[in-house]
Amino acid sequence: MSESSTPAARGLDTAVAQARLRSEGYNELPRQAPRTPLKIVFEVLREPMLLLLLGGGMIYLLLGDMKEALILLAFATMSVVITVIQESRTERVLEALRDLTSPRALVIRDGVRKRIAGREVVRGDIIVLAEGDRVPADAVLLQSHDVQADESLLTGESAPVRKLARSGDVSVAALRPGGDDMPFVFSGSLIVRGSAIGEVTAVAAQSEIGKIGQSLSMMESEPPRLLAQTRALVRLFAIVGGIASVLAVLLYGILRGSWLDAVLGGIALGMSMLPEEIPVVLTVFMAMGAWRISRARVLTRRAAAIESLGSATVLCTDKTGTLTENRMSVMELRLKDGATCRTEAVTPQSIPEAFRALAEFGLLASAREPFDPMEKAFHDLGQQGSAGSPFPAPDWRLLRTYGLRPDLLAMSNVWHGGSESEAIIAAKGAPEAIAELCRLGAADRQRITAMVNEMGEAGLRVLGVARASLAGSAFPESQRDFAYEFLGLVGLADPLRASVPAAVAECRSAGINVVMITGDYPATAGAIARLAGIEDTDIVSGVELETLSDSELASRVRTASVFARILPEQKLRIVNALKANGEIVAMTGDGVNDAPSLKAAHIGIAMGGRGTDVAREASSIVLLDDDFGSIVKSVRFGRRIYDNLRKAMCFIFAVHVPIVALALMPLLFGLPILFGPMHIAFLEMVIDPVCSLVFEAETEEDDVMKRPPRGPDEKLLPGRLIVWGVLQGFCAFALVAAIFVVSLGRGMPEEEVRALTFVSLVVAIVSLILVNRSFSASLWTALKRPNRIFLFVGSGVIAMLAITLEWPFARDLFRFAPLPATDLAVMLASGVALLLLLEGGKAIYLRQRRSKAALQPA
Repeated sequence: MSESSTPAARGLDTAVAQARLRSEGYNELPRQAPRTPLKIVFEVLREPMLLLLLGGGMIYLLLGDMKEALILLAFATMSVVITVIQESRTERVLEALRDLTSPRALVIRDGVRKRIAGREVVRGDIIVLAEGDRVPADAVLLQSHDVQADESLLTGESAPVRKLARSGDVSVAALRPGGDDMPFVFSGSLIVRGSAIGEVTAVAAQSEIGKIGQSLSMMESEPPRLLAQTRALVRLFAIVGGIASVLAVLLYGILRGSWLDAVLGGIALGMSMLPEEIPVVLTVFMAMGAWRISRARVLTRRAAAIESLGSATVLCTDKTGTLTENRMSVMELRLKDGATCRTEAVTPQSIPEAFRALAEFGLLASAREPFDPMEKAFHDLGQQGSAGSPFPAPDWRLLRTYGLRPDLLAMSNVWHGGSESEAIIAAKGAPEAIAELCRLGAADRQRITAMVNEMGEAGLRVLGVARASLAGSAFPESQRDFAYEFLGLVGLADPLRASVPAAVAECRSAGINVVMITGDYPATAGAIARLAGIEDTDIVSGVELETLSDSELASRVRTASVFARILPEQKLRIVNALKANGEIVAMTGDGVNDAPSLKAAHIGIAMGGRGTDVAREASSIVLLDDDFGSIVKSVRFGRRIYDNLRKAMCFIFAVHVPIVALALMPLLFGLPILFGPMHIAFLEMVIDPVCSLVFEAETEEDDVMKRPPRGPDEKLLPGRLIVWGVLQGFCAFALVAAIFVVSLGRGMPEEEVRALTFVSLVVAIVSLILVNRSFSASLWTALKRPNRIFLFVGSGVIAMLAITLEWPFARDLFRFAPLPATDLAVMLASGVALLLLLEGGKAIYLRQRRSKAALQPA
C-alpha cells in the first residue's frame, strides 16, 4: 500500500503538530493523582471513627491521665499505620499494572514516517497501522488493506471486526465501536490483521475511551453501609455513657457530699464507657481483612468494600475476559456430511483422520505468525502435522495472499510445499462465501446453512474452510478463479474459565444471583451462561432494553439473568435498576466499557491482569489473577469479617455491662469504690486487643457460604444480639457482684476484696470471649478452631494479672493485696460456671432457631 498518491501523504507539519500539542494537551487520559502515604494518612484521619478515638485520647491527656491517653493514642497510631501500609502497597501494585512507558505510534509528519510516543499524537495526525499495533487515538481510515481490529476493551465482544477505508462523506459524529465494515478505529483497540493509514479525529478525553473516563468523574461511589451502622452504635454508646456519667455525678454528690470528686468520678466513668473499641475494631478489621485477602491475590482499594462484598445479593459479571479466557479456541469441526468432532478431548496429534485436512487447511489459511485471535486458535489446534512434525513445514513458502473484500468475506493463502510440484491454496471465511467459492449447489448450501444455524445457536462463531491446487506459477487476479473443494465448517468460541462453574455454584449456594451482562450476541451469551451454570431462560437484548422505561427495567431484572448486545450506558442502567430493587450489587469487569457500572455498583471488582487502568481506577476491589473463583474467596472473606465484627460488637456490649454496673454499685449502696483510672486502663488493655485481634483472627463459621445474604436493611448488631450481649454481661456482673458482696460480708480487707473482685471480672471477661467466639457452634467446636492470637492474648492477660498480684510496686499501684490459693480457685471456678451457664443458654437458643428454620416452607 502506498500513500504517495494521496493528499495525506505529507501528514502534519511538525510545527502545526507542536502547536496543537501545546493547545490541546497530550494524548493521555486524565488520571487521579497518586495516593501518597501522606494523603492516605489524611484520608484515614478524616474518618469520624478514628477522630473519636483520637479525641478520647486527647481528653485523657487534658485530664492528666497519661496511661489511658497513651493506650488510646497507641491504638490509633497502630490503626493508621496498618491502613497506610496496606493501601500504599495496593497503590504501588496498581501503578505497576500500568504501562511503564507510553505506547509508540508511527505517524507521517513532513512527508516522513517517524515513531513518536503515543501521548504526543495530536488531532489531524496521519497514523500508520499494522498488524499487532495498538491504536493510539480515534481515527478514520483513509486506506485499508484487509484490516480487522479487536475492540473488546470498548465493546466487550471478543471477535475482531472488519474495517474498510472511508468512501465519500462519513458522519464522524455517528461513529460507535463495534460492527463490521466501518472506517473508524478507536484508541486502545488492537489491529489483529492487515494494515491501514488513518487520520486522527480525537485524542485523550475526546476519544471514545476518554468519554467513558470523563463520565466516571461525574459519578459518586456508593458509600459503605457499615460506616453508617457503626456511627449509630457509637451514638448509642455515647448516649448510654452520658446518662451513666450524669447519674454517677448525682449519686456521688448526693450520697457522699463531695461534688468535685463527683464530677471527676463521673468523667472517669464516662471515659470508661467511651466506645473507643468500636473505631478500633472497624479500622483494624478492615485493614487486617485487606491484608489477609491480598494473600489470595485480591487487592482492596477501599477496605470497607470487603465487608460489603460479603453482603452482595447480585453479582453482575461481564462475559469476555471474566467468565471466559478472552481468547478464541476451536471448539468443533464439522464435515460436509454432518460428521462432527468436538475438540475439547483431542490434541493436534489425535485429531481423527477424517477431520485432519479441515484442521490443517484452516491453519494454512491463517498467517504464519498471527495476531488475529481466530487464527491463533487455528494454530493452537493444527500446528502439528500428521507425522508429528511442525505444520506447515519450515521449507513451505507463502507465495501470495488474497485478502477479505466487502463483496467476498473470504481469504486465501497460496503455498508452495517444498517438494510438491503444485501450489496449495487454503481458504477460510464466512460459510456462505466459502460455499460460493466452491460453487456448491442449492441443496448443499441449504444443508450447510442448517449446520451453521445449529452451531450458531450453540454460541459458536462459524467459518468455512476449502482447498484447491494449481500447477504453474501464474496466479489469477481473484481467488474466485480457483477450483475449490469444500472441506467443512469450524466452530470457534471464547472458552469458559475452568474455575467458573464451581464459583457460580458456590455463589448460588450462598444466595447470590449471578447475572451476565455482555456485548456479545444472545446465542453466544446463552451458550456461555449454560456452561457456567447461569440461568439462561430469560435473555434480554440491548435492543429490547432500549424500549424499557426505568420502572419496567427494574421489574424485568427480577427475572432476567443474561443481558446480551448491551452498550456501556445500558450496563449502567441495569446496575441502577438492580439497586432500585434493593439489591446489593457487585459488578465485575475488565474493559473500559465496564468502568461506569463498576463505579455505580456497591462493589466494583476489576480484573487486574487483563483489565484497563480506567476499570481498575473505578473499582474498589482488583483481582490480580483475573480468576472468577477469587470473587467467591472475597465473598467468603467479607462474610467472615462481618460475622467477626458482630462477635466483637456483642462482646463489647457484654463486657461493658459489668464494668459500668460495678462502677455504679458502690455509689448506690455506699460500698467501697472498686475501680480507679488505673484499673480501667488495665481493663481496656484486655478488651481492646481482644476486640481488634482475637475476634478478627477467628476462622469463618461452617455455614458461612450456605446462608443467604443478609438483608440490605439488617443492622450490624440487631436487637436479638444486643439482648444476648446484655444478658451475658448481666450474668457476669451478677457473679462478680456476688463475690464482691460475700467478700465484704466475710470481713476481708478492702485491698483484698478489690483484688479478688477485679481478678474475678477479668476471668469473667475471658469466659465472655470463649462464649462469643462462635454464634452457630458449640464451645467444643470453637475450641477446635485454631486461633493463635487468642492464646497469645490469654497468655498476656495471665502474665499481667500475675504481675499486678505479685510485684509489690504494681500491687501498691493497683491497691491490691495478695490473694490466697483458695481465692484463686474460687475465681477460676466462677469463670467456669459462667462459661457453662452461657453455653447452655446458647445451645437452647440455637436449637430454637434450627426448629424455626425447619418449619419454614422451602
